[in-house]
Formats: sequence, C-alpha cells, structure tokens
Amino acid sequence: MTAALLRTVEDDVEARREELVGISHHLHAHPETAWTEHASAAFLSERLEAWGFGVERSAAGLPTAFVAEHGTGSRTVGVVAEYDALPGLGHACGHNVIAAAALGAAHALQAVASELDLRIRVIGAPAEEGGGGKIPLLEAGVFDGLEAALMIHPGPADAVLARPRAVAHFDVEYQGMASHAGAYPHLGVNAADAFTVAQVAIGLLRQQLPDTIRVHGIVQEAGTAPNAIPGSARGSWYVRADTLDELDVAFERVRTCFEAGATATGCTWELTETSPRYAEFRNDLELARIFTRLAADQGRDMDLAEDGPRGMATASTDMGNVSQHVRAIHPYLGIDSLPAVNHQPEFADAAATPAADRAVRDGAVLLAQTVVELLSR
Repeated sequence: MTAALLRTVEDDVEARREELVGISHHLHAHPETAWTEHASAAFLSERLEAWGFGVERSAAGLPTAFVAEHGTGSRTVGVVAEYDALPGLGHACGHNVIAAAALGAAHALQAVASELDLRIRVIGAPAEEGGGGKIPLLEAGVFDGLEAALMIHPGPADAVLARPRAVAHFDVEYQGMASHAGAYPHLGVNAADAFTVAQVAIGLLRQQLPDTIRVHGIVQEAGTAPNAIPGSARGSWYVRADTLDELDVAFERVRTCFEAGATATGCTWELTETSPRYAEFRNDLELARIFTRLAADQGRDMDLAEDGPRGMATASTDMGNVSQHVRAIHPYLGIDSLPAVNHQPEFADAAATPAADRAVRDGAVLLAQTVVELLSR
C-alpha cells in the first residue's frame, strides 16, 4: 500500500509540475520583503482555495500570514511555506522555491489524505528574513497538534540536516550633537565615531569568542555631509550562537561594545531587538532518514553523514523555534548555483533556473512522500 501511495503523490506533482514552476516564477518576479508580502500571501491563498483548501488569511493577526487546511483526518501534518524576499536582492534566498514546493506537496497529499487519516495544514509564514513570523504563529497555536512540520530550502548543495544557529536581531542608534567640522568641531559630539569605537571593540572581542559565535552588521546612516559632524547614526546587527543559552552570554558581551561607543564619545544610545530571538534547529532524525532514502530515488544525495561542507545549513531561521516544539525537518535542495550562494544577487538569478525548477518538483515530491512514509508506519 505504501508504495502505491508514494507513486500517487509523485504522479500528482508531475501532473502539476508546470503549474508549480509557474508559482515559483511568479513569486520570483514579484519579490516582497518581510511583513510586506501582501500580494504573495494573497496569490498563494487564492491558489490553495482553488484547490479546495479552507484558508484563514491574516492568521494570528499577521496581515501577510495564512493557514490553509484540507481533510478531516485525526492526524495533522504541517507543510511550511516561506515567501519573503531580501531588501535590494529579491529572492536571493530562494523562498519562491520553498512556497511552490510546499503547495505542491499539499496538493499531492490531498490525493492520499483519506488513506492516511490525514489533515493537511499549510502554514504561510511571513518575515523569515529577520522578522520571525513563525514565532507569533507558534505562540498563537498554529503549530499545535501536528505530527510534524516540514519544509525544504534551496541552497548550493543537498543537505538533509539543518544546523541553523540561534540569532538575535537588533538595531543600535547613537545620538550626539551636529556641528561644523571645520569651524566648530569642539561643539560636536560625533555619533559616527561611536560606531567606530563599537566596531573596533567587537573586532577585538572576536579573538575571545568561540568559533560557534558570529557577529555581523551594517551602519545604515552616519552623517550626510563631510563638513558636518554627524549628530546621529544608526545600524542593524546580528549575533548568532549554537544555542539560545550561548547566545545570551555572547549578546551581553557584544552589547557592552556598543555601550563603549557611547561612553567614549559622549553620545546617548539605544539598542532595540527587532524580532523575537530565533532558536537553534532540532532535527528529527527519523524524518531525516526517511527524506534521505526517498531523495536517493530522485537522484539526490542528502549527505546524512555530513561529509560535505555545512554551508547554508549553519544559517539561522525561525523554523528553529518551531523545531523546539514539534518534530521537524528543514532539508536543503541544491540548485546548481555555485559559485553563487544564498544572499548573493547571483543566487537570486539561480532561483528561477531549470535547476531551481527541479528543486520545486523534487521538494514537493519528497515532502509529500515523507509524510506518506511517516503516517504509514
């Protein structure tokens, strides 16, 4: 019976392959950044409604989130769709592929839902790129009662085990005093210098940080004219760590570097965390093994032994928070993008190529087949 169901979901994806690729390309051509994905969320919701799903828009009070369900079974599985793009880079992380594969898997599972006693829940999660949309959805109970939550993510190479780090996102602002840099420099309090001090302190701190810590950011504004001492400056920063506990310690050490910038220059300052903290990812090994075995049948080596470089698998995602509460996997499907990697303009180009289209097809098949295997045991 299981073999027949595996063939059924694969045949369903094949029959809709052109439609699924069209969904991916449509999202790719109309990128929307975190919390502004209004057209993308509506587009995906409309497609699911056309397929017979009941769709709750603005789920958990988030205007660009949705939850779609089909079936009346006693066992519910969640398929997660992301669809936000990166500012200035478009779909340079390939979330168009994620969404299309999720919808393809959901449609395929409709064909076998009665045999599996399955209820399918598609979770449209906005703002993965720094906003943490899955976290309020999690808190609102959208992931409650699931047998598992599954998604795929495009990357340069195949890898089944996600190793995302915990991360804190935050903005820093300094306020000083503007003044003429040539005539009245003694009246100025230089907010740009505060960032210079902070970044030097962070650079020196890195010598004492474990290899598991990452600190990176940008200065977005630090003056407008070279002959005027900047009276204000602002930037956005991330601190990553292997676990939330480790992140707490590292974050405090980095925070004091920004405080040092204010102390040294006489500026006032403010640090604001811009999203809930993302947790590290917890892989469900049973699901990972199932996915790996099925992927081999599709000609993909998912590197369960982790013999290859970890690469994209060590980024951060709010799917980590989900994985702390429900069984989850987050495999990466290669789209032949090298030397381009995620968050580069060239990767955005790669996310709408035949290799990315194959990832849409394979992702939909493998997500659906993994659910079939899980519920057939």
